[in-house]
Amino acid sequence: LRKALAIGADEAYRIDTPALDGIQVAKELAALVKENGYDLVIAGRESIDYNGGMVPGIMAGILGYSFVHKCIELQIDGQTATAVREIDGGKETLTAQLPLVIGGQKGLVEEKDLKIPNMRGIMMARQKTLQVLPGIQAKPMTRDVHFAKPAARNQTTMISKDNLDELIEKLHTEAKVI
Repeated sequence: LRKALAIGADEAYRIDTPALDGIQVAKELAALVKENGYDLVIAGRESIDYNGGMVPGIMAGILGYSFVHKCIELQIDGQTATAVREIDGGKETLTAQLPLVIGGQKGLVEEKDLKIPNMRGIMMARQKTLQVLPGIQAKPMTRDVHFAKPAARNQTTMISKDNLDELIEKLHTEAKVI
């Protein structure tokens, strides 16, 4: 959040609550968006906690906002947004009225527009307030039932390049690919 402030964000919020599941996170963020009256929310596609990619869509549903997922281009003209998103086999262009939640993806910000904070920005960020808010205590909708490590794979067998018969035999009997 400090980095965002250092590269030009006007304000930053941290909601002081543990992230228990995607629905709970979406509820917490939706409460902040509603309280502040934001009409455009741009969210990342994935997170470092659950990596489910569902928070922006759930948040849009809670707020009653339109939602565009996998957005790679965005233009705002007044109260109308034109978004391009990736779909299987191509791209789709959509228009939507604000308020809107965007689930961003690589390409939404051009590489040349990515900023690295400079010393002046870092120093200025220290003067900006990072607002720490209490959570609304939203309850998670999921719980962990079982966790297991993946089964160990078979050991790798090295076969000499000169032993083609053994390779064919193992591919047929063990790997069952031929």
